Amino acid sequence: MHTSFNALLVTEKDGKFIKGISQVTVDQLSENDLLIKVSYSSINFKDALSASGNKGVTRKFPHVPGVDASGIVIRSNSAAFSVGDKVLVTGFDLGMNTWGGFGEYISVPADWAIILPKHLSLKDAMAFGTAGLTAGLSVYQLVNAGLTPDKGEVVVSGATGGVGSIAIAILSKLGFNVVAISGKKDDHYLLHTLGAKRVIGREGFIAQYDSKAIATSAFAAGIDTVGGPILSGILKAMCYGGMVACCGMVSTNDLNTSIFPFILRGICLAGIDSVQAPIRLRTQIWNLLATGWRPTHLDQMITEITLQDLPAKLDEVLHGQAKGRYVLAHSK
Repeated sequence: MHTSFNALLVTEKDGKFIKGISQVTVDQLSENDLLIKVSYSSINFKDALSASGNKGVTRKFPHVPGVDASGIVIRSNSAAFSVGDKVLVTGFDLGMNTWGGFGEYISVPADWAIILPKHLSLKDAMAFGTAGLTAGLSVYQLVNAGLTPDKGEVVVSGATGGVGSIAIAILSKLGFNVVAISGKKDDHYLLHTLGAKRVIGREGFIAQYDSKAIATSAFAAGIDTVGGPILSGILKAMCYGGMVACCGMVSTNDLNTSIFPFILRGICLAGIDSVQAPIRLRTQIWNLLATGWRPTHLDQMITEITLQDLPAKLDEVLHGQAKGRYVLAHSK
């Protein structure tokens, strides 16, 4: 199939990586079960890394990033999907070493795709994307461990980022009192759009907990997207039996902390992975996001962009300057 389409193509030349809009063809895609015409994608931190040439994310170039995609099946070799089905794909190898959602077509194995849940549009699916799935998995981990609103405050780091924003909005929808940790001065967005009850500045939080082995109990649970001293501080401030869901490393992949909260307060650190999460669990989370966990102000949490906007927005995400979610709309 020689259909040409537009894509953000990242190329390597003399050790430098250049990203720009190019025309490619469907026959350049890998041969897989499903060929999907992409309606929407979204930007995640991993996409920004791939687009900058990070070989830990993407090994071979030229490459089309985009770990998320929603669209319509136009060719299927799987009994589980029919031509015309609306589907979403997040994670696995999409956008990493398999050309991804920053192109108008993707070709993927059938077991990467999920039928779009009822009550969720193709655009809504990418308003969530991998960030929403990760946030949903994090909240699910905490709630499944017995967390209820009466247990106390829940702290969320990286509060204006994709995962942090959606995690706060979900928790607020479920009746939790959420404390947002953020390096950005945007209290109106955090308090009124997302529903956080109060905000702590990032540097102030680090200064409060960095030198301590254990701190006064403050939080019933936490969701950390940042790593490093922020995660260490959250752990030190957990109440007895508290749990922290760790799902990101925007700041660093290092963790230097104290063992005291684990052995004196019996806290748990739960790792969250949305890349290889089983389809059954993904489907459960997507159905929750489409219904009772859907944030009240989801539309206000997203900015719709075009392919032409994408290079600049990827740079914003890479340098921690983004707020909320960028949803990429492909031409109809």
